[in-house]
Amino acid sequence: MQAYRLLTEEDTSAFCHKVTEALSKGWTLYGDPAYAHDPVTGKMRCAQAVVKDAPGDYAPDIKLGAL
Repeated sequence: MQAYRLLTEEDTSAFCHKVTEALSKGWTLYGDPAYAHDPVTGKMRCAQAVVKDAPGDYAPDIKLGAL
């Protein structure tokens, strides 16, 4: 199974750490990052999709962050 996650965070070092942690756990970048203004909070937000090959079949209760 190929797992997919979309990592999001405010535009701070926390976002870079979140993506770096996923990469260190075997996830691979998927596509380009996105950067957008959140009008509710007034802050910029980043997003990056990641994918990972994982054993087994998909089930809706899979904890993707634990893969």
